[in-house]
Amino acid sequence: MTPFTAVTGTAAFLDEDDIDTDIIFPARFLLLMDKTGLGKHAFHERRHNGRQGFPFILDEPPYDSAKIFVAAKNFGTGSSREQAVWALADFGIRCIVAESFGEIFFANCFKNGILPIVKTGEELDLIRQAARAARPMTVDLVDQTISMGAARAIGFDVDPFRKSTLLSGLDEIGSILAEDGDDIHAFEQRQRAESPWLHLDRERLSHFDDLKAETALG
Repeated sequence: MTPFTAVTGTAAFLDEDDIDTDIIFPARFLLLMDKTGLGKHAFHERRHNGRQGFPFILDEPPYDSAKIFVAAKNFGTGSSREQAVWALADFGIRCIVAESFGEIFFANCFKNGILPIVKTGEELDLIRQAARAARPMTVDLVDQTISMGAARAIGFDVDPFRKSTLLSGLDEIGSILAEDGDDIHAFEQRQRAESPWLHLDRERLSHFDDLKAETALG
């Protein structure tokens, strides 16, 4: 995934609590498993049908190219479908600021290059005001700050390990392989020497396949 250091742009604000993953990515698209192209289905019902006669925020310039999304309470609750995060990432969203998140959705963001930030109270109000006024803001992961022009910078918390995975552009598995790859390889080599029966090479696998075929024919 693309490393995250900082992102600058206009933030789109959706002032609505309890936006679940079915709203973000409707269930009828769940058979689509390729991450590329899912962005067009993000908030599909809202974007294509509108609501209360108004166009959806992500269809209105300059918010149609927003990289920062500002939400309310309980964003990403409901089904654990990871496609909800895939769709937002493919749309171009790199950071989501909300008062609270669905737990699984929150974790999936880090695995797919999106930085989720929890903010409440006065600080969240300042961010919402900047979004409504279409004032550019910068989310800096290195310094852990949100800057909005002349307004004071707002700090945010992030787990150190998750911060490092975003900065390096690696998911959890990639981070483990990068940090412990040599130790894993050494363990596999030692295990192969000490317990060779646990490892089947291609020649042995081919032999077993032949035996299964002969047994089926017999």
